[in-house]
Amino acid sequence: MDRHALIARKDEVRRLLEVVQREIERGQALPSTWQMRRHMGGLQRQVEQLMAEEYALRLAIDRAG
Repeated sequence: MDRHALIARKDEVRRLLEVVQREIERGQALPSTWQMRRHMGGLQRQVEQLMAEEYALRLAIDRAG
């Protein structure tokens, strides 16, 4: 990927990360059921994956620059 495509993808990942984090915040205000805990665990895994992808993209952008 060229540098501009990497930057665009990083911006998209940041937006997705913000959406998932807002969903986690909303979920924390709800009663804790096993379904909610399972859903929150999935969201947390998604946050970790997005953060890892963002980090990899930042490194790739630095190398491409």
